Amino acid sequence: MDTSVTIIGVIITILIGIPITLVFRSNITNRAKIKEIKKQYSQNNHYDFELTETQNKKILSIDQKNKGFLFIDFSYKKDTAYFVDLKDIILCNLIETTRSRLGIIEKVEIELVHKNTMKKEMIPIYNIENHYLDFNCLFEDHKLAKKWVAIINQNL
Repeated sequence: MDTSVTIIGVIITILIGIPITLVFRSNITNRAKIKEIKKQYSQNNHYDFELTETQNKKILSIDQKNKGFLFIDFSYKKDTAYFVDLKDIILCNLIETTRSRLGIIEKVEIELVHKNTMKKEMIPIYNIENHYLDFNCLFEDHKLAKKWVAIINQNL
């Protein structure tokens, strides 16, 4: 009887230990990727992205002193990163694209307008094609985008 209890205990420990190990390993890998991307865009340690927020495989960072903004997105098939020097930006807006009749939000983007050229740069925060009508993701990403538009506008 003691042997069967021990075997069941070992099996339960293995069933719990494997997923936890995989989660920690994935987390360490993502941290290393984020650190490497930040290092790449720091331009020889000119930018120090001290204010960082992570949500739904999206990382938003800003250097408030040197006016740099970095957006990293791991939620698509290919990892994407956008870097913007906020010294060249005059205006930041939140753009929501909706379906006409249904009113469902298809895209949430941060629009940055450059000073000299008045060129608009769009940073995609949410795209319905990538989340398959996940309304929790939409709500969280929309809230995150609103918060970061306010942060960017404070630093312009």
